[in-house]
Amino acid sequence: MFENGEEQGPKSTFTTYMAEGDQLFHKGEYVKATESFSAALSLQPGEKTCLVARSKCYVKLGDAESALNDAEASLKDNKDFFKGLYQKAEALYTMGDFEFALVYYHRGHKLRPELQEFRLGIQKAQEAIGNSVGSPSSVKLETKGDLAYFHKSIGVRQKHFIDSHKKEPRQHGQKMPKRERTAKQLLGELYRDREYLEKLLQDEALSAGKAESSLKKARELMKAVQGWTDGVLPNKKEVIGNLHSCIGNALMDLGKMDKALNHHKKDLELAKQGDLMDSKSRALDNIGRVYARIGKFQQAIEVWEEKVPLVCSGLEKAWLFHEIGCCYLELKRYIEARDYGSRSLAAADDIRDGKWQLNASVLVAQVELKLGNNKASVLHFERALDRAKLMHDDSAREAIQKALREARQKVTQ
Repeated sequence: MFENGEEQGPKSTFTTYMAEGDQLFHKGEYVKATESFSAALSLQPGEKTCLVARSKCYVKLGDAESALNDAEASLKDNKDFFKGLYQKAEALYTMGDFEFALVYYHRGHKLRPELQEFRLGIQKAQEAIGNSVGSPSSVKLETKGDLAYFHKSIGVRQKHFIDSHKKEPRQHGQKMPKRERTAKQLLGELYRDREYLEKLLQDEALSAGKAESSLKKARELMKAVQGWTDGVLPNKKEVIGNLHSCIGNALMDLGKMDKALNHHKKDLELAKQGDLMDSKSRALDNIGRVYARIGKFQQAIEVWEEKVPLVCSGLEKAWLFHEIGCCYLELKRYIEARDYGSRSLAAADDIRDGKWQLNASVLVAQVELKLGNNKASVLHFERALDRAKLMHDDSAREAIQKALREARQKVTQ
């Protein structure tokens, strides 16, 4: 500590607390990191970067309410602070407020479209909305033992089973005043005929994941947009591609996989014509999901491997490599499965993301077990168990402990 008379004392101490908090966060010591960030905020109340940092800790600890409070405080003086917007979306997602989270992911994406985190947030929020109202049964990676808990499906991005929260999604009656704009944000707010489009899009079905209703509305909107000239809608191909994506996802939820695949391929074709990299990445993602859902794992791998060069963020790499690894595991191509599992783990380690460190560790452990590398399997299950304990996820911990016991028995045999 500096003496009271030294002007640089508080600034230096704030910086020290921040650095200490960052270091503790990367080590996974979230309680201590929270204390360091709180100490920093006592010296510089309202410092927005520190508020965001502490909010991240609260998310890791499962305290979504505190995470949301800090995120909102970081936006107090600047509503366009993109880090605060992302953190608010993450907190809302953790609370189960998927529709609200979707709004803030879109706001951030509009401000910083180059950041993959916002696009990934949009996708996971949309899928969570759909999953919260039910979807067709999907392909299980493992049907034996409790490890089926970890791999509910292939081709459907994980719902982050490591999230510490156990809350159910809030009832749709708890709406935000501007929620009807969510679907319009989905389409980029590119239209001039606002009054007509708002009338179509104010129906909650398009943004709430109700497959049949959203399919009907998306088709109505498609018909309207196709009748407009390029002069009225310069981004017409982009909008039509987005609608194909919406229609494809709705059809997928309804179990109409062939039709869903057709629409996602049209989305991909338009993306390639317009050299729209984000749209291309989205389309490849969805095409791979369809192939995986119908058990065509080799086709899913080929599509997702085409997507790999388009991925920039560590988080997106972590889940994409994990998905590809799971497909290779289904095909009993264990060497490739281990390779992608290891790449997923490396990506998760780079960004210190506990959820995907756990996912990837379990995948690699399973593959090593299949290869007969029992000691290596034990080591990865042990790492996954440590992560589950740190995240206070009892269900994950129990599943891993059972698998770990079985792996250890094979080592001693």
